[in-house]
Amino acid sequence: MNELNILALSGSLRADSHNTALLHAARTLNPAGTAIDIDHDLGRLPLYNQDLDDGTPPAPVAEFRARIAMADALLIATPEHNASVPAALKNAIDWASTAPEGLLRGKPVAIAGASPGPFGSVRAQLALRQILAAVGAEVVVKPEVTVFRCDTRFTGERELNDPYTADLLRELLHALSCKIHPYTAAQ
Repeated sequence: MNELNILALSGSLRADSHNTALLHAARTLNPAGTAIDIDHDLGRLPLYNQDLDDGTPPAPVAEFRARIAMADALLIATPEHNASVPAALKNAIDWASTAPEGLLRGKPVAIAGASPGPFGSVRAQLALRQILAAVGAEVVVKPEVTVFRCDTRFTGERELNDPYTADLLRELLHALSCKIHPYTAAQ
């Protein structure tokens, strides 16, 4: 089996984001045979405008779409903004979903999220699941990785220090691998 290529997207543009830290933790916990590439450029994407989506999209959009096309799957970590997904993440999905190739249709996607609040990113993840279902992505259903009170689950250097969260991330990555290659479920 070839190495699986997972493109990881953080819905947070913040430099010290717990969600980006969650993706870095996933990269250290990922199963053998997978590579997780973290995209740090969602903030470069212009706001979606159908007038710009005319066969020659802006360079950052073309590059983003190419990265999604090359990925076997996506791993998205989202914070919660006003009980939903952040604007930058929704914008990225809009650009990806309108590509003529249907980049997200059938693409396996796993979702996680971290928030300092008592409910984690549960409402943002619910909204994200609805968005991804609408564009035809194949979303991993379980486990749900909603890291609440995330400021207590990471060190000051943004290293994951919570074994329970680490176990959930491992399970999520395994479930995503099984979505890509269903026969790996028996292993």
